[in-house]
Amino acid sequence: MASLWSSLEKEVFNPQNKRLLEAIHVWKTGKKKKMSILCILVDAFRPTQPFLAKVKVDRGVQYKVAYRWPLAELKLVDGKSLDQVNPDFDLQFDKIYKWTASSFDEKKTFIRCLWKLNHRFLSSAITFVNVHSCSVEGRQRPQEDRRDTAETGNQEELSAYQEMTPKEAADVLKLMEEYEPLVNNSIAFAEQLSRDLHVLDEANLRAIISSEKQVTQLMSSIDEALAEVARVEETLQVYDVLLGSVKQQMDHIHQENSLLHHITSNKAKLMDEILFLTTHLDLGKEHCEALSCADLSSPSGVEACIAAAEALSACMNIQIQSGYRKLQAVAEQLIMFETLKQNFENRFIGHITNIFERQGSAQIPALTQPVDKLSAPSHGLQHEELMPYTPLMAWLKNANPMLFCDLPKVYAQNLSRLYDREIKAFFEQAKILLVERRKGSLQEGLEKPTGMGSRQHPRWSLPVSRECQEDTLNKGNVIKILEQVLRELRPLCIAEQLFIEKFFQLSQNSTDPQVLEEEGSTASPEDPACAKPPSQPEEQTAQLLSEIFSSLDPELRCFLDVCSKAHPFSCLQILVTLNDCIFEMWGKTSALPSSFLNTVLGNMLLLAKSSFNKCIGTLCKEIEEAKVPSKLKVGILPSVSRFEEFVNFSEAVFRTAQRRAELDKAHLRLADSVFNSINSLSSANLKVNTDMVMMENFHHVHCFLCQKKIQCLEGKKREAKQRYSEHMEKYVIGSLGQPLEKLNHFFEGVKARVAQGVKEEEISFQLAYSKQELRKVIERYPGKEVKRALETLYRKIHKYLSPEENLFPVVWHAMEQELLRQYQEFEDLIQRCYVGSGITMEFTMEDLLSYFNSITLSST
Repeated sequence: MASLWSSLEKEVFNPQNKRLLEAIHVWKTGKKKKMSILCILVDAFRPTQPFLAKVKVDRGVQYKVAYRWPLAELKLVDGKSLDQVNPDFDLQFDKIYKWTASSFDEKKTFIRCLWKLNHRFLSSAITFVNVHSCSVEGRQRPQEDRRDTAETGNQEELSAYQEMTPKEAADVLKLMEEYEPLVNNSIAFAEQLSRDLHVLDEANLRAIISSEKQVTQLMSSIDEALAEVARVEETLQVYDVLLGSVKQQMDHIHQENSLLHHITSNKAKLMDEILFLTTHLDLGKEHCEALSCADLSSPSGVEACIAAAEALSACMNIQIQSGYRKLQAVAEQLIMFETLKQNFENRFIGHITNIFERQGSAQIPALTQPVDKLSAPSHGLQHEELMPYTPLMAWLKNANPMLFCDLPKVYAQNLSRLYDREIKAFFEQAKILLVERRKGSLQEGLEKPTGMGSRQHPRWSLPVSRECQEDTLNKGNVIKILEQVLRELRPLCIAEQLFIEKFFQLSQNSTDPQVLEEEGSTASPEDPACAKPPSQPEEQTAQLLSEIFSSLDPELRCFLDVCSKAHPFSCLQILVTLNDCIFEMWGKTSALPSSFLNTVLGNMLLLAKSSFNKCIGTLCKEIEEAKVPSKLKVGILPSVSRFEEFVNFSEAVFRTAQRRAELDKAHLRLADSVFNSINSLSSANLKVNTDMVMMENFHHVHCFLCQKKIQCLEGKKREAKQRYSEHMEKYVIGSLGQPLEKLNHFFEGVKARVAQGVKEEEISFQLAYSKQELRKVIERYPGKEVKRALETLYRKIHKYLSPEENLFPVVWHAMEQELLRQYQEFEDLIQRCYVGSGITMEFTMEDLLSYFNSITLSST
């Protein structure tokens, strides 16, 4: 109970400046589940007034005052029963509240507190029924008095048998020591103690008799004091009766002062509320006229409508209590505001819709004569016409979002018709300009002499014809026209995006240069086709722009098709131009990183990459499936020439490109195809030596890659050099086997026997490799025969080697070194395997050197 008392005082009544006098747990009679707490309170400061409060426990944690009655309104307290213990009681205010206390003692304590407050503050105005006067006065009944007296007597009897104190124990010991001789005789000791007690009793009686007079005087003094107390009580009772009316009058005065204070504060609050309503719910006459007339055709009228709409929003957005809306004046004012708002909304939407329809139906000038420069249409005048209505659009978005959300759709539907006509005319103009420049360039190219040189083009390469000359002369026109088209489309799309974002309130940061700069700096243009996930305003903007520029994507695709047909490798030019354009847009802070044009160009870039990959795939297939010409002097293969032509063209196109990852991949694919094409010669049925053709082509590829210095092809360059060296070695070894065929076969057999485990000194005992057989083979190759064979080999090599690669001196020198190596190897085998035979070659190393020198000099 103490914790409940402190919790109620701390959490509920102390903040209200109330003091808790009594608390009791009760519930409505017959409904025990809903338990409450009845509390008796008084004001902590004067004027003091008693109250009765009902407190509920919210969720078992928080206390909350449900009802509160002034105690002056209490009329009757009914205790329900006089004879039996009953916890029920009734309290009558305007109606009767029936309660049941948690215990009978709490009920008595609660009613006693009410009785005291009734006598102190209310002059016994409350009627108490079925309540004992002794219980309300706090007295006990006679039976209880007797019970208390009996209990007191029992307690006194129990107190006679208490434990002796240390002093009493010491006195008893002293007495027993004094009468020690008599202790052994208990009868004599008891008689002695009895005699001593009798003596003490006589002394006490004499003392009482002697003090009887003083006792009489004391009793008379007590009677006089009691009489005086009775007189004082009577006087105090008279004073209490006299002061009772004064106290009632003072309480009445305090109550009236409190009521006057409440009246004054209520008047001040009422006046403040009236001033608040009349100030904030008052729309000026000029604003009402502006909204009623809705003059949206003149700048002054638009400004007046903007000011009136803002004032109307301020009036309608005022937060007022729900009860105020029931006041007639407030209700009429709110109805007037709503009427003005609806009428102005309808007129504004009709006016702005008419402007959209008029702009969408505007005619574009017809293209009557050729033009030398592309120019995209500008909508600056249309935007300037609509920009003054931006504040009203923001007002409409806040006032009626349902009506506002239809306006962007209406704008897109009307303006898309205008943009369709303008974009189609713009791309037609671009196509005409591209065709005229191609014709002009072709005419100039035909007038100039074309020196093609002595080198022949392969039959499946770019043909030397009128179309070839046209394509060759117009390689730059595609880039120029495409760059001009993209340069003209960029401001058109970005201006439209900025306008709709500001006009339709689609992005709060759309016109903030600082935000644009931050977005541009954080975005990375490594992959322009990829973008961050768009936010909701960006999605709305993209959807709106997609509807406005619905014809831009198909027209741009059609134009790129025309550009791709201008040259077999135009897909490279388109890819580079789109890449550079997107990089340039991402690098500028004036261009929105999430602009609609950037998305469109990203899609076109993906399309260009796909077209480029298809072109490379077709070229790789042509290279790998190319047929080798059947002629004596093959020379450089058509696939190698095609690869060289593509690399030269692509490097020229990508010279200033900011991204060349796709080109590097294409180079690697084409290089693999070229190497596969060259390697396929090993299975081809050629009239010339296969190793010689492969050697020439790998040498040509290596020299070409060394000249270009392309980083991604460094590995292929090293591979080409290695393959060139391998095939030259094979060709040299194979060619030298023809002039000294018998000698080569003999010593190859000797080396095979040694490799099989035959000892070198035993080789001469082999029948096929005896000394006689060796002498026969050596006699077949005298010096003159060797020189004649070398001259025949020289003429053969000179006949089949292509003069374009200038490999003849290199090959002839390699043959000289290889023949000298073979001669030295033959001499070493004779010395090791035919020891002491005295067999030697019929020509020396010096003879070989003189043969090579004489052949070389005779041919120059």
